Amino acid sequence: MEASLEVASRLLGSCVLFRDLEVADIAELAGQASLRRYSAGETIFHMGDPGESMMGIVAGTVRVARITAQGDELVLADFGAGDVFGEIALLDGRGRSATASAVTNCTLVYLSRTEFLTFLGSRPDVAASIIRLLCGKLRTADDRSSDLIFLSLGGRLAKALLARAVTSPAHPGGRVSLSQSELATMIGATRSNVNRQLKAWERAGIVAMTRGWIVVLDRGALAAEVD
Repeated sequence: MEASLEVASRLLGSCVLFRDLEVADIAELAGQASLRRYSAGETIFHMGDPGESMMGIVAGTVRVARITAQGDELVLADFGAGDVFGEIALLDGRGRSATASAVTNCTLVYLSRTEFLTFLGSRPDVAASIIRLLCGKLRTADDRSSDLIFLSLGGRLAKALLARAVTSPAHPGGRVSLSQSELATMIGATRSNVNRQLKAWERAGIVAMTRGWIVVLDRGALAAEVD
């Protein structure tokens, strides 16, 4: 299924990877892309699969995770509309460094490694943009490692909640729909310890747990856990 040029151009043009490109250049690259759709729960690629493409999200949420030696899932990131993923394997041609799966029904723009490298060879400014993107990802990975070393479980959990809490007039502090198991894998903890911490915060009036949501009642108290 060929990608709509307008859809692919809009997505690629919104990504940091292509922010230095002219409109005509983005359209040229988008013309090489195709659309792929995945159902919720479907695997997009497995860790170790050949790195043959990069993908951008038109709609939906994609989770990138690794399976530990103990068989546990370690969530590395959740990506939404406008995000790009899979670019590392695309650039070096090696196997995927993690597994990507559709959290919700997803529509993705798919760009093959062959087409991208052909384009990249003629555009050193795009290469420079990619270097900046990868540096940002490296900093994110460093931050995650530092959190595991220097923050307590409460600090890591508070940071995860604050980063993902969606605010609204009804919930000015924000609320999070992730399960306790998902939060545990994100912060390198067990579900029981996450549950114990959330219940302590609930008793203190910092959060409320209702109908599958974690509602943040006191953002300042959570921020103090991170400091």
